[in-house]
Amino acid sequence: MGKTERTGSGISRRRALWIGGAAVTAVGSAVVASREGLLPGAAQPRTPGAVDQPGAEWIAASSANWRRADRPDDYPIDRVVIHVVQGSYPTALKVFQNPLHAAASHYVVRKDGHIAQVVRELDVAFHAGNRAYNERSVGIEHEGFVDRPESFTTAMYAASARLTAGICRRYGFPADRRHIVGHSEVPGADHTDPGPLWDWDGYLRLVRAELRKKPRTGKA
Repeated sequence: MGKTERTGSGISRRRALWIGGAAVTAVGSAVVASREGLLPGAAQPRTPGAVDQPGAEWIAASSANWRRADRPDDYPIDRVVIHVVQGSYPTALKVFQNPLHAAASHYVVRKDGHIAQVVRELDVAFHAGNRAYNERSVGIEHEGFVDRPESFTTAMYAASARLTAGICRRYGFPADRRHIVGHSEVPGADHTDPGPLWDWDGYLRLVRAELRKKPRTGKA
């Protein structure tokens, strides 16, 4: 996906505010500006370095790789998209910090279970290759390779399941295969991750087990 998302007509949202050299109505402009977080007081409060998942480390992605939003007020969240980096944890962070990469997920999970948050859940990360899915989902990258079973460690599965359970709980959607999907299952996707070695049955058991536990506190 390119760095500039577009409307279905192929006109950028900002350009769509102007038609025939005249601005659209003040009401219409206010709606769009509110969605983009441009109006004072329109967006939810933000704290620099804050994370949505307790225990995650904040490592910011380039602002070119995501779009400011005010989710779930402007775009309801009802999906988690599972990715595999096809590389290392440092590689994922490096490319997400590169403004030319034009993509980033919200989180990266390391083999030992450490989690970095690189985009706030409030915002739309460019991770799924599908605008509608970007707007409705939270993307989780995992260190490793789709064809190397040793990539998917017990610690990684456990940490990722806690993260996904937290997202399900925050936005009130069930832990099932309709709402927790692989990148390869996104409509129009040209990626194969997380691949056939990803243990979906075991992963969903872990997520559901986490949802039965008392929620952790400490969201920033």
